[in-house]
Amino acid sequence: MTILDCAGKPVDLTQPRIMGILNVTPDSFSDGGDFISPDAALKRARAMVDEGADLLDIGGESTRPGAQAVSEQEELDRIIPVIAAIAAEIPVPISVDTNKATVMREAVAAGAGLINDVMALRDEGAVAAAKESGVPVCLMHMQGQPRTMQQNPQYQNVVTDVMAFLRSRVEACVAAGIPRQQLLLDPGFGFGKSLQHNLTLLRHLDRFRELQLPLLVGISRKSMIGAVLDGIPVDQRLPGGLACAVMAVERGADIVRTHDVKATAEAVRMTHAVMGAAGQE
Repeated sequence: MTILDCAGKPVDLTQPRIMGILNVTPDSFSDGGDFISPDAALKRARAMVDEGADLLDIGGESTRPGAQAVSEQEELDRIIPVIAAIAAEIPVPISVDTNKATVMREAVAAGAGLINDVMALRDEGAVAAAKESGVPVCLMHMQGQPRTMQQNPQYQNVVTDVMAFLRSRVEACVAAGIPRQQLLLDPGFGFGKSLQHNLTLLRHLDRFRELQLPLLVGISRKSMIGAVLDGIPVDQRLPGGLACAVMAVERGADIVRTHDVKATAEAVRMTHAVMGAAGQE
């Protein structure tokens, strides 16, 4: 698959793409509270597109470790006005970051063209909602729940275990009637994984190409970077995040999800140019 049809807004995956993060939440680990109002969110969306974002990922519930759950109605109240405002003005596809079936339906009706679900459509009604929506879906691996996932994650082999989970979710979605060509995969860096698990996943990310579906990777500003780099705070993790983005693209990532759009877009373009040049020798 080279073209991802996000509700009539195509994304060409013959080269790596950038997904800008827009959290409409008060408590996300990096930008919580910054873009709650539709006006602030729309301004940030415009800026990210100018910086090189190919997609915008909008979320109304933080999934950081220990985050509090929010109600369905509160999530809808946060994101639907933002999605509608952005969809009316900005031409790039909108992804909705949610695991709730009703939120999926309402977000797509408001203009979202992709569903990004950290629960891989395991919550009640999610598979049916995704099927009805007709838009692509990103299935992410997470061990446990956001509130408890980092307490003591365990794997026999993190790469093969995560691959097996994603393979099983693809099979379940296809069996339910979601076309395989509408699925993307995310190994879920930081979601129920220790530092060593995360480093191992990134080192062996190329193994996930065996699943023959587009890969989305989100490592931007995450605690694995802080852990390696002597506990540096969230707002100082850009260099480490760029290193991770480059390695992810070299190993086959199709979409890089990031808070830092301009720098990441430039690093990814440079990486892709070098990889393309290697094929011309």
